[in-house]
Amino acid sequence: MKLSSLLSRFSEPETLKMAKLGRELRAQGVDVIDLSLGEPDFDTPEHIKTAAKKAVDDNYSHYTPVPGYLDAREAVCAKLKRDNNLDYKPENIVLSTGAKQSLANVILATVDQGDEVIIPAPFWVTYSELVKIAGGIPVILPTKMENKYKISAAELEAAITSKTRVFLFSSPCNPSGSVYNYDELKSLADVFAKNPEIFIISDEIYEYINFVGKHESIAQFDAIKNQVIIVNGLSKGYAMTGYRLGYIAANVDVAKGCEKLQGQFTSGTNAVTQRATIDALVGDQTPTLEMTKEFERRKKRVLELVSEVPGWKLAEPDGAFYVFPQVSAYFGKSDGTTTINDADDLCMYLLNVAHVSTVTGRAFGTPDCIRLSFANSLPKIEEAYKRIKTALAKLN
Repeated sequence: MKLSSLLSRFSEPETLKMAKLGRELRAQGVDVIDLSLGEPDFDTPEHIKTAAKKAVDDNYSHYTPVPGYLDAREAVCAKLKRDNNLDYKPENIVLSTGAKQSLANVILATVDQGDEVIIPAPFWVTYSELVKIAGGIPVILPTKMENKYKISAAELEAAITSKTRVFLFSSPCNPSGSVYNYDELKSLADVFAKNPEIFIISDEIYEYINFVGKHESIAQFDAIKNQVIIVNGLSKGYAMTGYRLGYIAANVDVAKGCEKLQGQFTSGTNAVTQRATIDALVGDQTPTLEMTKEFERRKKRVLELVSEVPGWKLAEPDGAFYVFPQVSAYFGKSDGTTTINDADDLCMYLLNVAHVSTVTGRAFGTPDCIRLSFANSLPKIEEAYKRIKTALAKLN
């Protein structure tokens, strides 16, 4: 029986693939250390769990409005004002089942067949695949490690064509950890102001995991605010990956378009999660700040560990919880049984020999790198790098 040709347009996320392979090895009794998934290893803060329990007791068990409860959307608006000095109203907000659904909604609402979507590389694995699902054309814009994998205004301007419909990026960036500062965003905003037909999708899911100061959103520039679509959520900053709550802030037409799509796909997101979301966004932020401090401590140690790996080169991450070293020094090497031709081979070698799961940079549009998470306990991280060095020493 024939399945839809849509399934051949896009690939399985490498992050999920590596996690699955790691689980399969664990099922065989192998001790695998997971540095592949971007999931905080912390528990959800107590006050958020208390709100979720109360929601169950208060019988929040029925269908919710498609864009989300009004007071939950008001909580998003309050957060955007408090943290970003951005003024939005509830009609600008749509809550979804995770930021991944928010991105899917936005891309399907803005991209037509043949539209070009500029995506600086490295980028999160799902960006290009969602564009393909929508029938658009991903235009991958390479960046340089010496520029911390950030694009310049001149590079952006040169990439824009008459078919450009969307610019899609993240700051802090998954996987590179790059963070755009005010001046860098202002220079990009000046380009977009001359191209008012282009939407800017700003993925800010790692907003709170920022090691260089205040988070800057490209939505702060009045001349382009109507073009900007902020995507954010609760998974990373509040350790709520399983709760599945993402949101957008956008102009009313985009918000209504996303609501229309979501009404056919999933309708409103989880009722209990929405009640917990209110307490997360407007309640005590101390646990989030403490998590970020711990990530920063881990980052410092991971930078030391990476520096001890021969041949790896790295741009220090300013945000998120990944390192993204360039590993091409190992391409062409062999242990006598396995030859490392590319980053894919290196990741599989590390999984099978070192029993450490990582993700190939090819999936992020940068094929000479691999991504390693430090969203794991420090003892496990240190053991992982010990195994990695031992395994790499066998290659010559």
